[in-house]
Amino acid sequence: MPSLTSLVGAATAAGSAALVVAPRIFLGPARLADTADTRALVRAMGARDTGIGLAMMAAPSGRARRLATAARVLSDWTDVATLPPALAGRGAAGRVVGFASAWGALSLAALLADERAGR
Repeated sequence: MPSLTSLVGAATAAGSAALVVAPRIFLGPARLADTADTRALVRAMGARDTGIGLAMMAAPSGRARRLATAARVLSDWTDVATLPPALAGRGAAGRVVGFASAWGALSLAALLADERAGR
């Protein structure tokens, strides 16, 4: 059975790859204008998160998995800290912050559960 961390990594990689291909998946719910600049920004975030998700999938237990998961958590929580001002007045900041916070917490919880189970 794959580790919970690798399953969260697979979901991260798949969802993030979708953002690279179709940035409108994020732009619509975030209520951002669909411009070349916003599409490029979302694609960059998607590429970052695809790489981190793949690292979470491939990392063996121990230090490598902890580092990959830390990258995921820090990326999500950095988004939480930096995106709200850009989304102010759009009625979307709460959704974006909630999703990023929850995904970071899920990633951390998966790692902790795996470590407790010796996976």
